[in-house]
Amino acid sequence: MAGHSKWANIKHRKAAVDKKRGALFTKLARAITSAAREGGPDVEMNFSLRLAVDKARAANMPKDNIERAIQRGAGGAEGESLETVTYEGYGPGGVAIMVVATTDNRNRTAGQVRSSFSKHGGNLGESGVVAWQFDQRGTINIPAADVDSELLALEAIDAGALDVEVDSELVVVYTEVSDFQRVKLALDAAGYDTSEAELAMIPSVQMAVEDKQALKVLRLVEVLEDFDDVDQVWSNLELSDELMAQLEAD
Repeated sequence: MAGHSKWANIKHRKAAVDKKRGALFTKLARAITSAAREGGPDVEMNFSLRLAVDKARAANMPKDNIERAIQRGAGGAEGESLETVTYEGYGPGGVAIMVVATTDNRNRTAGQVRSSFSKHGGNLGESGVVAWQFDQRGTINIPAADVDSELLALEAIDAGALDVEVDSELVVVYTEVSDFQRVKLALDAAGYDTSEAELAMIPSVQMAVEDKQALKVLRLVEVLEDFDDVDQVWSNLELSDELMAQLEAD
């Protein structure tokens, strides 16, 4: 899991930009609707729905929008049938990429994803082609400002966390999938901001490529993430310290 915090920092900054321009609301509403449909509309009983609602609240999504999205999921939303689809492929330099989307039209989403891979030096593969290179983990990204990182790490481990990465911007808490809910709720109770929490695919081995290739991979990831249907994109790209410094300076 070492090095994943670099990706977490990039996603954290992008989420801040998306929040400002309102680009996140469509994705958030779909995530809420899908979670409510699969597990019911009770936020206290449906942990997936709680995660989606927490993210929506952190993005300042209006309460009415959140409630309408829950109602759509609970009521089945006539004419709208959402499903979760995973796509796998290789980006520039052979970097492994996984894409998770929530869609009401598989053909549209598959076409967008396939076209993006092709246009940006990659190729979409069959199911399972890169999944073996990733492990599913619970991840909780907590802003490092105004928290005691060492204390937070100890509390997370005591609650059952698998690992904790600390840097100047984020404290990233990792859990087994089975421990994810328990650890998040414990950190909630301790007063930490856990709104950036999700089940993520963490690469078992990262792949280093030249910075020019890495920038192409990052561009492909950005294009994929900008589609309304796409929820998450994961990669096994290893970002060099030099490139990370360049990205932070931009």
